[in-house]
Amino acid sequence: MTTAPVLHLDNIVKTFPGVRALDGVSFSVLPGEVHALMGENGAGKSTLMKVLGGIYQPDGGDIYMGDTKVTMSGPLEAKAMGIVFIHQELSLAEELSVAENIYLGELPRKSFGRVDWATLTAQTNAILKKLNVGFDAKTRVGDLSIANQQMVEIARALTVDAKAVIFDEPTASLTDAEKVVLFDVIADLKADGVGIIYISHRMEEIFKITDRISILRDGQYQGTVVTAETNEEAVTQMMIGRKLDLSRNAAHHDLGAVALEVRGLSCGALYQDVSFEVRRGEVVGFYGLVGAGRTEIAETLFGLRDPSAGQILLDGEEVRLHSPADAIALGISLVPEDRKGQGLILGMNCRDNMTLPQVDDLKAGPFVAEGAEIAIFDQYRDRLDIRTPSWKQRVGNLSGGNQQKIVIGKWLSMHPNVLIVDEPTRGIDVGSKSEIHKLLRELAAQGYAVIVISSEMPEVLHVSDRIVAMYSGRITRTFTSDEVTEDNLIQAISGIKPGHAA
Repeated sequence: MTTAPVLHLDNIVKTFPGVRALDGVSFSVLPGEVHALMGENGAGKSTLMKVLGGIYQPDGGDIYMGDTKVTMSGPLEAKAMGIVFIHQELSLAEELSVAENIYLGELPRKSFGRVDWATLTAQTNAILKKLNVGFDAKTRVGDLSIANQQMVEIARALTVDAKAVIFDEPTASLTDAEKVVLFDVIADLKADGVGIIYISHRMEEIFKITDRISILRDGQYQGTVVTAETNEEAVTQMMIGRKLDLSRNAAHHDLGAVALEVRGLSCGALYQDVSFEVRRGEVVGFYGLVGAGRTEIAETLFGLRDPSAGQILLDGEEVRLHSPADAIALGISLVPEDRKGQGLILGMNCRDNMTLPQVDDLKAGPFVAEGAEIAIFDQYRDRLDIRTPSWKQRVGNLSGGNQQKIVIGKWLSMHPNVLIVDEPTRGIDVGSKSEIHKLLRELAAQGYAVIVISSEMPEVLHVSDRIVAMYSGRITRTFTSDEVTEDNLIQAISGIKPGHAA
């Protein structure tokens, strides 16, 4: 490197009981570069960043800012040195305003310690103007969408004289338009000589905005490559040590009878006149832009929303779903989009999370039969290849891919007729993503009726036998895997009728 790095981690070691999370990892970021840090869930990325932020103290190795060796005793010291973290998990106070969140702990003051509200508002609105958002300094954070809350997190990075900014899955909750704004912000930081560490599982973003890529695997450094001199396949092999099947799905198994039929289903302004069917042995993918109504349909099928019109039929019989309990009793299961907030209890162990919906059925007298619970967990741990030391492990300590498998296992153990999976691989690394895709195809081959809702076009193309395209609360077209193309799918989710130019 001809330019001295703004930040350098040298031979970092971190060990937890029974696990060597980081095994001599070195990493540098140069001024004015966007440097991707990649690896499977559990590879050590988060641990390395927590060492950098002073949350963990390393068991070996050194940290340098420029030529100066430093010790990070905590997040405040890291921030004082010019290291700014933008976390995937939001850390905002919802009852406070946008301005108060952005300058929390550093509010501008007047005499006698009074808050200078005018300065606070002006400074915040100046930052928000750069981000081109549709809210102002006085907006209550709890009233914002998740995507806009993420923009508030990003705004924090613009309040300090940053030397290095770490973005951890920053686009996970952003729309395409908001991503453009984020990438413009990153370009501005880069032009100012700030070093950017960019952690993401989205390959298209990595190859669009980064200069170099460093890869971790099982806590060990695998190497650094120049982004322009490599490709997705090479990076994937460095991450997981094997090639992936990235081919598109082709229907290769016999389809059974119609398991679920929806006729003219509507739910106020959320979606209207939706009709489709799912056969046993089939994966039906739902694809559309944010707000198209896909998740709301899933919530209706799971009894979380009451439809305003239409019919839901299971095996040809009309059913009424007024609660998730009704849906579960009829064999409909939902793996939600927000696995941490809606699908899991992070403080509970793996076994209890997996058997939670059927606790009443596993009772021996007044107590839950522990042996039956463990047997269920062991069965689906083996079937889904869930990687955990034992059933006693807290779910919150598992990687994203293994957490998702716990949620899927929870519902498979209920032997559903229809399995709905909303954003099955959000925030999951490329290796685990391939395993989840393989699992969904295998479940269909075993006779399950599967609905997959995804915002990623490659995902719906890869796993689906048929794809339902939605725009503004309505189904625009339904494609078989043989007739769908990227062009006609994009046209369908944009509201463009077949035969009309975009």
